[in-house]
Amino acid sequence: MIKFPKIDFPQLKSKLQVKSPWDRIIIMLLSLLITIPVFIILHQNLIDLKWSFNLDRVLIFLVVFAAIYFLLMLLRTIILICIALYLLVLFYGTVIGNYGFTEISEDYNSMIYTMSDNPFPQDIIVAKLLPFPNKTKIINAIEYQNPKVRNFAIMATTKHFKGIRGYSDYRTIIQCFAVFKEINNRWNYVNDPKEGDYIATATESLEYFSGDCDDHSILMAAAIRSIGGTPRLIHTKGHIYPEILIGSLIDLEKVNYLIKNVLFVKESKGKIIHYHIDERGQVWMNLDYTAKYPGGPFMYEEILGALTLN
Repeated sequence: MIKFPKIDFPQLKSKLQVKSPWDRIIIMLLSLLITIPVFIILHQNLIDLKWSFNLDRVLIFLVVFAAIYFLLMLLRTIILICIALYLLVLFYGTVIGNYGFTEISEDYNSMIYTMSDNPFPQDIIVAKLLPFPNKTKIINAIEYQNPKVRNFAIMATTKHFKGIRGYSDYRTIIQCFAVFKEINNRWNYVNDPKEGDYIATATESLEYFSGDCDDHSILMAAAIRSIGGTPRLIHTKGHIYPEILIGSLIDLEKVNYLIKNVLFVKESKGKIIHYHIDERGQVWMNLDYTAKYPGGPFMYEEILGALTLN
């Protein structure tokens, strides 16, 4: 009978573990950074038990922190290697002037700030983690520098709202709303081929003003960007739609007045203006093909991804 040597698992485990105290400190800091957004999501979604001194929330935070810390400690060798590589990437980005330590700090702080005020904080993380479908094709299709696209946008600004005076600070937004009005008045929804997605360029869509939601979004984004506006595309459940950067909440108040009292009085009468606030506190207004006025109703509330065109 063959006897296998007895393995002392505790002793083997201690040999594999890193004995430096710094690994525990690093893991603890990483656990804290992960715990904060997770706690915000749980805080917003779990029933408030109204314990004295918010002890139920303190307990949730401690339990989440302990669970994350324990999990990371089990994988700490891999985690520490990944952290080291990530720090090198950030250091390289800082040196060459791209995405570095300052940018990641600002993004983290702004994400936490926005999550704290959002009733669905998990959507913010999901929007950052999930990939945007057909991203490269869509970016290439937004031909905002093409003369045909810019000429169309200029034509729209001469056709709609040209005589509006007294709002010089919002001239670009008013002109972008003119583009919205022209495109949405003419848009004809047509499905893609059954074989898969067909991504039409902005100049293709100018021929017949027809296509599906991504074709509409591409044309809208291209035309708006060609005259100085800042668009972005939102990916939601089986749908893509465009939004335009309005600015701050103060700007939103003034633009809201413009829409309801000057530009889209009939279309927006008695209606609500729909918008999103991003992690930096900037207001983005819905320009979907289903909307009769800027800020019209969303087809779907949930955001699965955002493609910003700076």
